[in-house]
Amino acid sequence: MDAAAGAATTPAASEAPAEGSAPALQAEGSGPQAVPSRYESQKRRDWNTFLQYLRNHKPPLTLARCSGAHVIEFLKYLDQFGKTKVHISGCPYFGHPNPPAPCACPLKQAWGSLDALIGRLRAAFEENGGRPESNPFATRAVRIYLREVREAQAKARGIPYEKKKRKRTTTTISTTVTTATVSTVTTTTSNNPTNGAPVTDAPTATPNVTTATTSV
Repeated sequence: MDAAAGAATTPAASEAPAEGSAPALQAEGSGPQAVPSRYESQKRRDWNTFLQYLRNHKPPLTLARCSGAHVIEFLKYLDQFGKTKVHISGCPYFGHPNPPAPCACPLKQAWGSLDALIGRLRAAFEENGGRPESNPFATRAVRIYLREVREAQAKARGIPYEKKKRKRTTTTISTTVTTATVSTVTTTTSNNPTNGAPVTDAPTATPNVTTATTSV
């Protein structure tokens, strides 16, 4: 899959401090600053790349005026940095997942890269003060465009995109039931040959434990 949305190929705005300002210093006695995750770093680069794209747009665009159409235009602009071969309909390898020879078909951004990019930019827009209801990355037009790209690339490359099915986990609970059966010896009377007094055998209880195991 392609690198994330051309962020590494498109120069982002300089993050150097403005003239007259000092770089941020770590406060004395404070602990080490947390290193951002790979996802957060990529999201910041993607956001800076998009802002740079708006500034270079002719005419220049502001974020407040950005719409879903401008987002789609941005995604098409990123195709020039793509690394995924997408065969055109007239190519003899159209729909061939493993073409035996190279062809002149264009390289584009893979659908998976564009889909992940939109997810990061959608989150970055709201993290930078944007309202969810006005998020240009969450518009219906962008969703339709991504779906069309997915279907077109699946046909051209002969690689269907299927959602991964979640594996159902089954839990087996074993319940052990213990029952006790008591056997009672009946009382018997016999004559004592010595003094003739009756002798009574005391009842004894013999536990018979049966264990049954059931699986649920």
